Amino acid sequence: MSEAVQKQEFDIYATFQQFLLDEEISPPLAAILSLAEAIVMSNAGTMFELVQALNDGAEELKRRSRNPISLNAGCELFIAFVTLFPHESDNFAELKKELEEQGRTYAREAISFRDKIARLALGFIKDDSVILTHSYSRVVLKALLHAHKTKRISVYVTESRPKGLGLTTYEKLTTAGIPCTVVLDSAVAYVMDRVDFVLVGSEAVVESGGLVNYVGSSQMAIIAKAANRPFYALAESYKFHRLFPLSQYDLPTDNPSILSFPTPTGQSGGQEGVATGAAGSGSTSSERGMGAEQIRKNPGVDYTRPDLISLVFSDVGILTPEGVSQYLVGMFAG
Repeated sequence: MSEAVQKQEFDIYATFQQFLLDEEISPPLAAILSLAEAIVMSNAGTMFELVQALNDGAEELKRRSRNPISLNAGCELFIAFVTLFPHESDNFAELKKELEEQGRTYAREAISFRDKIARLALGFIKDDSVILTHSYSRVVLKALLHAHKTKRISVYVTESRPKGLGLTTYEKLTTAGIPCTVVLDSAVAYVMDRVDFVLVGSEAVVESGGLVNYVGSSQMAIIAKAANRPFYALAESYKFHRLFPLSQYDLPTDNPSILSFPTPTGQSGGQEGVATGAAGSGSTSSERGMGAEQIRKNPGVDYTRPDLISLVFSDVGILTPEGVSQYLVGMFAG
């Protein structure tokens, strides 16, 4: 197959999915690696054409992803890097190769960011700490496993419906010998008085200093604030995103179908539904569970306001939410 044909057949989303098969690669890093691959596969002959091809690739990833927020952060970072990269190569073909290599090098180095964050978080974890976490986060898992080497800790983890990602966290922690208990999502307020602090990961940390994370994080932060418990977010710097939501409904993932009401089906349908409900005492729990359509009507992520976040632990340091805003301005100012 000729190189020209290969370039025509390049599918950036399929490439993105292939990178995600590596458990160490998060969506922002997969996006960076996919765009680096797109540089080599593009027919661009000028910097303008190259940046346009990268923007088109980023839009394709966003269009085909149900939750594009975290991958968008990676796309933004890489395109900004390409735009600001000093042009020292003798020709454009060499420049494209250099940009691709720089993208791959950054992605390899970025995997170590979690180790740095784990070391920073260790200073805030004392012996016999009881920690509440949510869903499954690579960086939170790294921090907890690192703390377990030198300190006694116990962990509550939410079940994290509908995907049940908290069960993955539970399995990994218990395998490592960390005392861990799964908590129903609806029992967060019940358990909050038993914990010393909350530790969560992130899909993205936005320009307001707020957090976008797996749905349920926002209500957990509200409860932590009411109970006077610190709420700490762990986030690699490639998840810092130039997005400024003011509410849940400003997120790119929001659409009219989320939490929408069904169209009324008529009087007879309503009566039938009531009758079914009345006779439902003998139905099984699986019959009463949420179906796939009902799950699709629920959000996958939510937005946690910056005033609810105590600190953000990142590879660039321990930041307040205001500090995140300042860092983002500096990072994209060149």
